[in-house]
Amino acid sequence: MSNQSSSGGPSGRYQKKFYFSRRKYCIFCKDKIKFIDYKNYKMLENFTLETGKILPARVTGTCSLHQKQLTKAIKRARHMAFLKFIEPKRG
Repeated sequence: MSNQSSSGGPSGRYQKKFYFSRRKYCIFCKDKIKFIDYKNYKMLENFTLETGKILPARVTGTCSLHQKQLTKAIKRARHMAFLKFIEPKRG
């Protein structure tokens, strides 16, 4: 006996469900920003987690050029004390 139905595909119980998500886009390319400034720390806070980690490009949707600039700007902002390296633990 085979697991395939007469239509040639897997049986109804094992069919894979597909998940469609919206395509991510680079907000810096959309706004035509050429250079990401480390002094704009309010915008840079959106690209870091509470633990201080930098969000990856697959999560934020930034292109590779702007992700490199973003990483460099966040690191510079940390050294200039605009951003915290890590948030203190609660509790």
